[in-house]
Parts: sequence; C-alpha cells; structure tokens
Amino acid sequence: MTERRSYKALVSDNARWDAVTLRDDDIIVSTPPKCGTTWMQTSVGLVLFQTPDLPAPLSELSPWVDMLTWPLDELVATIEAQQHRRFLKTHTPLDGLPWDERVTYICVGRDPRDVGLSMDRHIGNTDIGAFLAQRERAAAIDGIEPGPLRPPRPRPGGERDRFWQWADDETPSTQVGSSLRRTVEHLQTFRDAAGDLDVVHVHYDDLKADLEGQMRQMAARLGIDVDEHRWPRLVQAATFESMRSRAGTTVPGGGPEHWIDPAAFFSRGTSGQWRDLLDDADLARYAARVRALAPGNLVEWVHREPID
Repeated sequence: MTERRSYKALVSDNARWDAVTLRDDDIIVSTPPKCGTTWMQTSVGLVLFQTPDLPAPLSELSPWVDMLTWPLDELVATIEAQQHRRFLKTHTPLDGLPWDERVTYICVGRDPRDVGLSMDRHIGNTDIGAFLAQRERAAAIDGIEPGPLRPPRPRPGGERDRFWQWADDETPSTQVGSSLRRTVEHLQTFRDAAGDLDVVHVHYDDLKADLEGQMRQMAARLGIDVDEHRWPRLVQAATFESMRSRAGTTVPGGGPEHWIDPAAFFSRGTSGQWRDLLDDADLARYAARVRALAPGNLVEWVHREPID
C-alpha cells in the first residue's frame, strides 16, 4: 500500500488512528455513512459477547476512532483498557486506515440512492450545536485548536433537490463526510484490497433479508462459536426495532445528546425508499452519474438491480 490518505471533515480526522496500537484479533468496521454501521457493530458485539444485553453503550464498546468529539487521550485509554476482542468503528475508506494482516476489516455497502435519503434525514436530526460544543471541549482537553469550520452549504428546501446536492457533490472524498462520490470510492478501496487483507464484504440488503444467516456467517468468519440456543435472542436484539427501542445506548456519536430524537436515528431501515422520490428522468440522470464515478462491477453489486 502507498502512504495513507488524509481524510478530514467536520466530524472526523483519520490521523487519530496513528495513536491506536492494533492487536492480533482486532476487528475494524468501516462503512460509508448510513450504510448500516451501527447495525453491523451491534451484530458483531452480540456475537462477541453472546448476550442480548451488551455490557455498556455501543459507542464505548466499539469506539469511533476518528470522531472528534472524544478527547484523543481518553479514547486511546478506553481502547487500550478493553479486554474483550476489540471491534472499532470508522467511516474512513481503507486507503486512509492502517493496513494490518492480523485485523479483520468489515465493509458494508448499500444502494447509494437510499444512502442519500437516509443522510438527508440524518442531517435533519442532528443537533449541530451540541456536536460543535463537544468538539470544542474535546479539542481543549487535547490542547489543540479544533480546526477551521468550512461553512456548510445551504440545504435546498425540497427532498429531491437535497438528494441531487448530495449526488452531484464534487468535493474531494478526503474533505467531505458523505456524498455519492465518497460512498462509492469508499467501497472501491475495499475491493482494491482483495487478496491483500482479511476483508469481509456485506450488503445491507442481505442483512434485511436474512439477518440470522448473516450473523451466523459473520461468527464463522470471525472464528467465534455460538451455542445454538443463544441465536434466537441474539438475532432479535440485532433487529432494527430492538436497536430503536434501545436508542439511548445504541446511537453513535458522543451520545443521545447529539440527536434531536435519538430513536429517529433508526428511521426506517428499509431499502428502495428512493422509489417514492425519483422519477424516470431522475433515475437516468443518476445512472449516468454513478457510472461516471464507479466501475461497473461495483455499480452492479451495490445496487442489486440493473442501472441504466
């Protein structure tokens, strides 16, 4: 691998990985935003602890390494103190992460059209004031400047216009938290690493269609034996409805205070939401855009249907 790329945005900075010492059996869950990160963290955590009642909030058990609201020294101390098999969260593409053959990397993909709509609701549910205040507190504890804030672009009033703002965003992936470009480029970095690292590719729709099967496959891939009688309760605890009911301990970020409505973080969790918004002209425009950004095999895999 060449030198790691730098990814810096309002929410995160992948340079924080330099402070983390990886272990032989670490797991890194790396997905584009709104592709099922929390779902995969929850599923992995349930398999690791083999109880439907996780022993601590998910954000503590599976820290988001790049997140700028957690003072770095505290984050590293938390990670170093963990005695369980560690499963760390990131939204950084693979070319911005440490490459380690001892680590299992899990990447989840989702139809980008659903990603764009989910991100729109995600932004609307974010308490940006609470986030920025915690970001400043963390920087003060770290003894650094929080860094300049790029003024956010005005958001269009209509949902379709906001989707196209996200889909047409030409900001380099290294400088933006989420866009169509960032989403497909993230997924491609993991495809490019085929054969070099232990990478597990998961599709959001497969989690929807057969959650138990996906969790069983993940346990096998991670070398974890789960007693048969435990599976029904573990799978139930990983459902969208169960995660929503426990939103206070499952939402990411600095905690529930970052969200206007923590339960709304788990909005709908369905696929094909874009069908109610995008017409034929939109779909043709989208097909041209995504094919300009990603190779055909990735386009086919992530959409699960022809894109013309």
